[in-house]
Amino acid sequence: MNRGPVVVIGDVMADVITRMSGPIAHGSDTTAEIVLRPGGSGANTAAWLGHLGVPTVFVGCVGDDALGRDARQALEVHGVTTALAVVADVPTGTCVVLVDLTGERSMLPDAGANAFLLPEHLPAEGFAPGGHLHVSGYTLIRESSRDAAAAAIARAHRAGMTTSVDPASAAPLAQIGAAAFLSLITGVDLVFITRDEGEILCGSREPTEIARQLLGTHAEVVVKLGDEGATWFADGEPPCIAAPHPTPHVIDTTGAGDAFAAGFLGTRLHMSPTRSALSNACRLAASAVGAPGARPRR
Repeated sequence: MNRGPVVVIGDVMADVITRMSGPIAHGSDTTAEIVLRPGGSGANTAAWLGHLGVPTVFVGCVGDDALGRDARQALEVHGVTTALAVVADVPTGTCVVLVDLTGERSMLPDAGANAFLLPEHLPAEGFAPGGHLHVSGYTLIRESSRDAAAAAIARAHRAGMTTSVDPASAAPLAQIGAAAFLSLITGVDLVFITRDEGEILCGSREPTEIARQLLGTHAEVVVKLGDEGATWFADGEPPCIAAPHPTPHVIDTTGAGDAFAAGFLGTRLHMSPTRSALSNACRLAASAVGAPGARPRR
């Protein structure tokens, strides 16, 4: 994988993180701890990359509102260069994140301005030989922003950049369908994927079978296994396996996969071995789940 800046295209959100005291009491009250944190799958990955010192450009859309201005500042504080289109009369995306007692999160997203990302919003800078493009699956899954993501992938290929995609979430994948999504990412170099997403796209939860199917059109596949670590696959290479990094206490799993992608890319882009990249990816994911929110702590 090449050395160079990373362009990330994806959602930027304001996350309303709600840590519930127990199961929701339907029709009544369930006490909770509620905090507002910056979020969005693509923006999270960009923030973690910036935190690692990787030159990073984030491409997305925000509303002309306080949340949008906060979103820009929250990325720039980690050293990320922002290419944020501002959409008038549309709010910045917001996501209610319900976190249970185990730390597992369920999301209620309102895409807001993210749905208005267009090809003309792609910046001229960043797309150059030696760079890398990472695309969050939400931007491809959502019909209104799909052209922008596809245009970014095409521009990256023309520029001689390497590319990666994270499908992002199983439920939206099921809505678009495996054939449609796979057609959108044909030729992308690296795919990050979970077992749940593999079941949707490949009809299997077995990492080896998921990789076998995806390696026909992608050079590398990383199957994320949660608390079991991760496995990297490439044609003609033995699988590389990383054990999970110890996590003292899981508080909130929001953004763990986004941090994982940043840890892997940030290491590989510096020409480090795959095993080191997987290990660092697991370490960053473990760091992400240790506190509320999806971003690095400053």
